[in-house]
Amino acid sequence: MSDKVRQQYELLPYPARDPREEAQRLIEGSPSHLIELNHYLFAGARDFARPFRALVAGGGTGDGLIMLAQHLQDAGCPAEIVYLDLSQASRAVAEQRARVRGLGGITFMTGSLLDLPSLGLGPFDYIDCCGVLHHLADPPAGLAALEAVLAPDGGMGIMVYGALGRTGVYPVQAMLKTLNAYAPAPALTATAQLATARDLLKQLPATNWLRRNPAIGDHLAGGDAGLADLLLHPQDRAYSVPELAALARGAGLEIAAFIEPWRYDPASYLTDAGLLHRLQNLDPIARAAFAEQLAGNLKRHTVYLVRTERAGASVARPDDGMVPVLRAGSGALAESLKGRGTLKVSIDGLEVRLQVPPHSAEILAAVDGKRTIAEIRQTVGGTVEALKDPSAFGAAFERVYNTFNKLNRLLLRRGAA
Repeated sequence: MSDKVRQQYELLPYPARDPREEAQRLIEGSPSHLIELNHYLFAGARDFARPFRALVAGGGTGDGLIMLAQHLQDAGCPAEIVYLDLSQASRAVAEQRARVRGLGGITFMTGSLLDLPSLGLGPFDYIDCCGVLHHLADPPAGLAALEAVLAPDGGMGIMVYGALGRTGVYPVQAMLKTLNAYAPAPALTATAQLATARDLLKQLPATNWLRRNPAIGDHLAGGDAGLADLLLHPQDRAYSVPELAALARGAGLEIAAFIEPWRYDPASYLTDAGLLHRLQNLDPIARAAFAEQLAGNLKRHTVYLVRTERAGASVARPDDGMVPVLRAGSGALAESLKGRGTLKVSIDGLEVRLQVPPHSAEILAAVDGKRTIAEIRQTVGGTVEALKDPSAFGAAFERVYNTFNKLNRLLLRRGAA
């Protein structure tokens, strides 16, 4: 990263976080949620009783780091996590958040991910790199540096900006550069540039694409750090799905999963059977690209990556020995689905209604993170007449799993927690 990028995050660590709030809540998301990364990178079979080495590259103020470290600690895993970031101010926030939580096993380092191949830190079972590659002058070099320290059977979770969902961002960035270029020298401080940005936002006409874009509200509501990251960043770019896939392949990697999967499926938006039929033979990347064009609001792409030779084998698949697990916050899901035929999902200005498969409430009510699919079949079959037949249950479970896995709510692991 350039000195200007480093300077921005020294002045305005992003996202803005108060370490004292760690006593009240754990911020969870994607990638790097432990159940999720196990599902998509290790076929649900990773044994976290064994040592686990993770790298958080460009860890910022620590959201991904803190979530992953807490999950590993809760799992009793003998884990080692390396945090790396250019910004000492961001690192200080992340370190304090870890101290408030009493999290150990973390090595904090200040530096560039481009130096990883020469630091002798690898190999890592898992690498988190969120919101970093798109700020590099040479993103392929950055991803290659990460790949160089990845264990042969390991995987990555990365996030880069999405081109279509950031519609309007770059013209406003360009306007601000013009305004700041003609400002007197005293007006070039960070405070003055933020004030100019706010003044311009107030003046944007109703037809301006940024004003019309509902997907970027979280940045605009993120205070000075969020506004600077969105509109005053000295170096960023965005990716379409095909561009991201090409970036990964250039480093010998493949996309194992898009998060959340439903957003990358044309069937989430189209109901015309004839149109969907024409898309049925598209490969996964082409389908995801079509869905991106269709939705128009994918402002970021969160994906899991594995080496090319592991493509197709890293994602968990249902079988009788698998344990279905609902993500945290999904506890009331089964009860909420009773008697409902559709599920409304709203995100970034888009509202869609997804079909709720029959018996979703009964099947999800039996998912406790301990029972295997075979045990759930016995439990549900004992109370639901229509699901007593194993083949009927199997078909019903597959429909339920496909729906709620696409929503990133239902995941799989092999064996006990």
